[in-house]
Amino acid sequence: MKRRPWLIFAVITTAFWGVWGAFIEIPEKAGFPATLGYSVWALTMIPPALVAMKMINWKFEHDRRSILLGCIIGFTGAGGQLVLFEALRTGPAYLVFPFISMSPIVTILLSYLFLKERASKRGWLGIIFALIAIPLLAYQPPGSSGASGYGWIILSLLVFLAWGLQAYVMKFANQSMKAESIFLYMTVTGLLLVPIALSVTDFSAPVNWGFEGPYLTAIIQSLNAIGALMIVYAFRYGKAIIVSPLTNAVAPVITIAISLLIYRVIPEPVVMAGMIMAIISISILAFGDPGDRGETEKDMLKGMADGQ
Repeated sequence: MKRRPWLIFAVITTAFWGVWGAFIEIPEKAGFPATLGYSVWALTMIPPALVAMKMINWKFEHDRRSILLGCIIGFTGAGGQLVLFEALRTGPAYLVFPFISMSPIVTILLSYLFLKERASKRGWLGIIFALIAIPLLAYQPPGSSGASGYGWIILSLLVFLAWGLQAYVMKFANQSMKAESIFLYMTVTGLLLVPIALSVTDFSAPVNWGFEGPYLTAIIQSLNAIGALMIVYAFRYGKAIIVSPLTNAVAPVITIAISLLIYRVIPEPVVMAGMIMAIISISILAFGDPGDRGETEKDMLKGMADGQ
């Protein structure tokens, strides 16, 4: 683990996101709209951002290039979330989620072509298992709600591309920026999109303003925010072609496991197959070859010094 700091941060990310995924639906089912949940999430990004800034004594990169990269990362991530709301409103979740869950393919392709990232044969095997696991874990059985037109396909494609691009740019930006700086821009851009989330919220419907509304949402979304900070560090130390599929495959496994324990929800056979694939993937990638280790702390500090 000391030789693979990326794995430590990736595990923390998946743990926080896994727990977040298991409880995030509670406020919405209690009458607190997902769009307001986004607004609360944007606010929960502030405390981790302040901690991150304190760690670097507020010496964050603010040149044009850094601002551009930070805004791309922030807007593709937060903007993709807002587009997803609309995609789910017009399209069936059992088709939308498996589609957008394959966004690591974009990350892997871009990182392979432009960052020249490579993995050992064993590493690629783990990546393949993760890519197979992701859509299986995102599977939802068809419900009574169908698709409204074909606009949801375009919207899902936008989310798919946005989140795949975000992970790639996050790794690219880490070569010249501090991870804390990246997270700061993620926080700022997330807050800038709050007015859009509020504008699409249906306030004519009853909104739960009690504890199960904004307050419980803040507690749950804090897990998401901390996980977001950790994944920036994971990309700083590790290869995007490994970190992206790994975190996208393992977090749902934790969510499903918690749901099974708490809600007694038995996963579909397809989802169970995805869990097995994800476990195999993390086993391979966690104990992979030295070529899959990514950067050590010494490499990171040297890279930051060169960037300065």
